[in-house]
Amino acid sequence: AAVQVAVKTFGTLNVLVNGAAGNFLSTAENLSTNAFRTVLDIDAVGTFNMSTAAFPVLKHNSGVIVNISANLHQHATWYQAHAAAAKAAVDSLTRSLALEWGRFKIRVVGVAPGPTADTPGIAKLSGGMEDLASQVVPLGRMGTKTEIGQVVVFVVSSAGAYVTGDTILADGGHYLHQDPVVPPDMVAEWYHKREKTTSKL
Repeated sequence: AAVQVAVKTFGTLNVLVNGAAGNFLSTAENLSTNAFRTVLDIDAVGTFNMSTAAFPVLKHNSGVIVNISANLHQHATWYQAHAAAAKAAVDSLTRSLALEWGRFKIRVVGVAPGPTADTPGIAKLSGGMEDLASQVVPLGRMGTKTEIGQVVVFVVSSAGAYVTGDTILADGGHYLHQDPVVPPDMVAEWYHKREKTTSKL
């Protein structure tokens, strides 16, 4: 129905952005099967349903499908077993549809935001997220909705015309974060001691 409304309103459909998501915090042992299934239904099944519904129109327009993913499954994320599994499925679907529908000149690309300010997900969490982001995101801050939107604009524009099947991480390098085994100040102290020792040789 949504595809039909879009075509009726705008005359055609060139771009589909699958952005639906369901998420909440829960330990795996407290997560019910129904809750787990619900998130997969929203994220993965919803992405599949919208993509296949739009396919008959997009195949005539060299259309673009953008699947909004996340970086949760790039590493293990606390209390996000359901959402990480769902977004991993979305990424897999991105690759599969890109492979199968490339012959129709349909591009399928994922965009995976990291922590993004002023979003419902961040609003559900306690305060101090900005300070936390400065510690776990290499760029030292959360992203903005505008920045994520600009990545989507790139994907659907002629600048991204040769990109398909990939999921672009737009998370400020958050997926790279690992708590250091040795504190940075201790590493710096060792380094300076080594430099002094070396200079005496």
